[in-house]
Amino acid sequence: MAKGRRTGSPVEPRRLTKAERKERARFEREQLRRAMARRQRDRRVLTAALVAGALALGAFLILRPAGERGPTGGLPGLLSTTAPWDANQAQLEARLARLGLPPVGGALHIHAHLDVFVDGAPVTVPADVGITAATHAPLHTHDASGVIHVESAVARTFTLGEFFDVWGIRFTDRCLGGYCASGEDRLRVFVDGRQVEGGFRDVPLEDRSEIVVAFGTRAELPDPIPSSYDFSSLEG
Repeated sequence: MAKGRRTGSPVEPRRLTKAERKERARFEREQLRRAMARRQRDRRVLTAALVAGALALGAFLILRPAGERGPTGGLPGLLSTTAPWDANQAQLEARLARLGLPPVGGALHIHAHLDVFVDGAPVTVPADVGITAATHAPLHTHDASGVIHVESAVARTFTLGEFFDVWGIRFTDRCLGGYCASGEDRLRVFVDGRQVEGGFRDVPLEDRSEIVVAFGTRAELPDPIPSSYDFSSLEG
């Protein structure tokens, strides 16, 4: 005998009471409120992290030594030692590759003179800065007179910072080699007898200019500050 099948309408789900509907609506509103609060909290955390990162980056860029903002930072063979310094030729070729200076040539041929003092004592700018048997930089010296020869295949403005980069001596607004500003000791630069206020790396190497780089106290500055140089030996 075959089993009979149940017939009739399906059972309808129970309708919620008014109180239950109100409770469900309240629950859904609470869930939505919590979700929105989480999103707002996450946005605040993300914004705070971005602001903190931007402030940290800005402080780093502003407060780090000027030389680290330019080519000086990380140059091969860069010396942060005390004077005296030799021509520092060992990694000259690698430094020049990093600096990307024009090749030596005759489109620009000028001379500037550099005097260096540390704690009141003169420091020799050695011969053959920027020169080896295999390499010849557009900024170089031929002797220990302090004369900087600028001989470039491209006529453009070269700077004091670029010369120190070729030499491989740390040079920023605060530091010269292993000497950095502390207490009354500070770095000062003069051009033709006039003091330069910051931006030492950007001082242009102009024809027949006399440049003084002095580290120490104000009392240790040379008196008088050299303001000119006799370039007559280079004529002819």
